[in-house]
Amino acid sequence: MENTHKLLVIVGSVREGRFGPTVGSWVAEQARSHGGFEVDVMDLAEFDIPLSLPAAPPKYAGDDYPRPAGMAALTSALEAADGFVVVTPEYNHSYPASLKAAIDWHFTQWTAKPVAFVSYGGAAGGRHAVLHLENVLTELHAVTIRDGLAFPNYFHTWQDDRPLDPEAPVYAKTLLDQLAWWAGALRSARRAAPYPA
Repeated sequence: MENTHKLLVIVGSVREGRFGPTVGSWVAEQARSHGGFEVDVMDLAEFDIPLSLPAAPPKYAGDDYPRPAGMAALTSALEAADGFVVVTPEYNHSYPASLKAAIDWHFTQWTAKPVAFVSYGGAAGGRHAVLHLENVLTELHAVTIRDGLAFPNYFHTWQDDRPLDPEAPVYAKTLLDQLAWWAGALRSARRAAPYPA
């Protein structure tokens, strides 16, 4: 449907014993309930994402960029998406290397598309990671959504794979409402004219 947007939820951590898939599943559930999205979830732990990159950056290589075959499904999902929710923990006041590598292997797939953030961690709830991600994705001409969702001390504030805060779904709806608005506006803009990257 024209008013439904393809949303890709990206689980950014690949660490053993990670909490990211739990958060990603909950976010996907909220997005499906929202009604404005066709939702897909991509867990970076399921893909071959090397840290070593080719010499030519993807911005200039375009469709000829030599990505590993194991990354093809991720690249296709990024390309098809109208918007993204990035689920990230905070490691040493930043985000995981796995997520940086996935971002760096791509360029045009992010361009002129909205990105929202759901973070989790200790006292800061992953907010340092999100600040860094906003800088990086702005460089790739993505539009970052102001109202994110953060879960401080998630090891005490989640139970049975759900946040204990009864307001969490309300905050998620605000994030998703803004994401849906930007997804529609930017999709229309991309169709009307090529983005001048």
